[in-house]
Amino acid sequence: MSKRVFLIVLDSFGIGEMKDAHKFGDKGANTLRSVSKSEYFDLRNLKNLGLFNIDGNEYLKGVENPIAAHMRLSELSQGKDTTVGHWEISGIVSEKPLPTFPDGFPEEVLKEFSQKCSRGILCNKPYSGTDVLRDFGEEHINSGDLIVYTSADSVFQIAAHEDVVPAEKLYEYCRIAREILKGEFGVGRVIARPFKGEKGNFTRTANRHDFSLSPPKKTMLDFISESSKSVIGVGKINDIFCGKGITEYVYTSSNNEGVQRTLEYLDKDFSGLCFVNLVDFDMVYGHRNDVDGYAKALTEFDKALPQIMGKLKDDDILIITADHGCDPGYKISTDHTREHIPALIFGKRIKNVNLGTKTGFSHIGKTVCDYLNISADIEGESFLKEIIKD
Repeated sequence: MSKRVFLIVLDSFGIGEMKDAHKFGDKGANTLRSVSKSEYFDLRNLKNLGLFNIDGNEYLKGVENPIAAHMRLSELSQGKDTTVGHWEISGIVSEKPLPTFPDGFPEEVLKEFSQKCSRGILCNKPYSGTDVLRDFGEEHINSGDLIVYTSADSVFQIAAHEDVVPAEKLYEYCRIAREILKGEFGVGRVIARPFKGEKGNFTRTANRHDFSLSPPKKTMLDFISESSKSVIGVGKINDIFCGKGITEYVYTSSNNEGVQRTLEYLDKDFSGLCFVNLVDFDMVYGHRNDVDGYAKALTEFDKALPQIMGKLKDDDILIITADHGCDPGYKISTDHTREHIPALIFGKRIKNVNLGTKTGFSHIGKTVCDYLNISADIEGESFLKEIIKD
C-alpha cells in the first residue's frame, strides 16, 4: 500500500513561550493557555491525541492514555513568522532573521516600486490590517494610490480596493515588489491585501495572495517530489515555498475549506505528502486579539478530526503541528509570539508515546522523509524509530 503523510499546520497555534521569548518581546506568551480560558474552548479530540499531555502544560488536564505520539518542539531559526516556521518544518534553519522595517520602507525601495507601478504610495508604516483600511481606505479610493504597510513581521503588504485595483492587477504589483525586495530588503513575504466595501465598512476579501522568498536550498518537498511521489499543498503552502517541490496545490479561503480539501485528498489515491495550512487561527483571530474566535475555530477543527482520522488508511500518518505562536490574549501586541509548537502524530502504525521536548521543527521534515523511505539532505533528526510500531 502507498504511504501517505497528512501534515496539518494550525497556523500560529503555539503552546507556550520558548526560553528566548524575552529576546523577541514575548515573555509570558502562551496561545493555548489564552484560548483555553474561553467558554467556547472544547478540544476533546486533540485532548485524546495527547495535546494536554505535552511538556510544559500545567493548566489543562491530560488523559491517562493518549492515542497518539506527542511532543513539543522549539524553534532554531531566528524568527517567529510563517515563512521561517514552515521552512524549518521542512528542513531549513534560518540562522539570520529576515529583515523587518519598524520605521517603514526606505525611500529608494518605495520610489522604484511607485515608478514601476505608476501609482503613488500611502501609509508606509507598521499597521493593523483593519486599521489601515479605516485610516487610508477612502484616500486610496480617491487617489488610486496603493496602501503599503508592514508589521512586526518581515512583510511588505499592499492593500487596494478591488473596484480600484482588480485582484489580478494587485498581484502584478506584488510581483514587481517581490523583484525589488531582495538582499538587504528581502522580506519573507509580499502580501496582496485586496478589500471591498465603503468608508466605515471596508472588509478584506478572500483574494489574499502571498509572494514569498524562494527557499535558499532544498526542502523535504523537493526530495519527496524528486522521488516521483506527490507533494500536495493545501492553503498557502504553494505560496510559502514559491511552488518549489510541489506537484499539486489548491488555495483555500478559510479553515473550513482547508479541512474540506483535506478530506477530499484523503479519498484520493497517491503516495507522498499532503501539506495543509489552516490560516484563520493566525490571520482572523490571533492578530485581532480575538480569544473567543480563536477558541471557536479550534473547536471547529477538533470536531472535524474524527472524520479526518476515520479516513486514514492503514499506512497513513497524520501529523498536527504549528509554525509559531500568535497569542490572542497577549495584549502587549497583535503580532506573532515566540512559542513552542505541538506535534501530534497519529496512525495505525504509530505508538502512543510522549517524546518530551525536541529542539528544531525540522525533525518533522526529516521524519516525514524517513517514513516515505526517502533520503533527504535536510536539517533535523528523524524520530520515526521512537514512534513506529514494530
